[in-house]
Amino acid sequence: MADLASADIRQIMDLLPHRYPFLLLDKVVDIDGGKSGTGIKNVTINEPFFQGHFPQNPVMPGVLIIEAMAQTAGVIVMLAEGAEAQPKLVYFMSIEKAKFRTPVLPGDTLHLHLTLARKRGPVGKFQAEARVDGKLVSEAEITAMIVDK
Repeated sequence: MADLASADIRQIMDLLPHRYPFLLLDKVVDIDGGKSGTGIKNVTINEPFFQGHFPQNPVMPGVLIIEAMAQTAGVIVMLAEGAEAQPKLVYFMSIEKAKFRTPVLPGDTLHLHLTLARKRGPVGKFQAEARVDGKLVSEAEITAMIVDK
C-alpha cells in the first residue's frame, strides 16, 4: 500500500482502528509518500454531534476537526510504513497553535491538508490546514507517534 496516491474508505478502515461515529474521514488523496496528503470529510446534517452542537445552529466541533486532521496524519504515516505497519497504531500525541477561523457547517466538504514538518524516529510533527471551498477554516500543528499494537 505504500505506493498509493489515495485511500478510499475501505483502505482507511484497514489502516485505522476508528469506526462510526468516530471515523471522521471519507477519503485521503494526493498522498506523497509519508510527506503529505489531503483528507476529505463530507460533513452532513446526519452527523451525531449535530444533535447537541448546536441543534438550532449546527456547527462541527473544532475538536473533531482536529481529530480528522490526526486521522489524516495516521493514514499518511501508515501508508508510508507499508506492510511493516500492520501490527502498529498511530497515537495522537500533541496539538499546538490550533486556530479556528470559520465554522464548518452541514453540507461543507472539509479538505484536511497535512504536511510532515519533522520526523524523528517513530514521532512525526505535521502542519495541518483545514479548508472549505479553498478558504482556511482551521489550522494546527499536530504530533503523532507510531507504536506496536
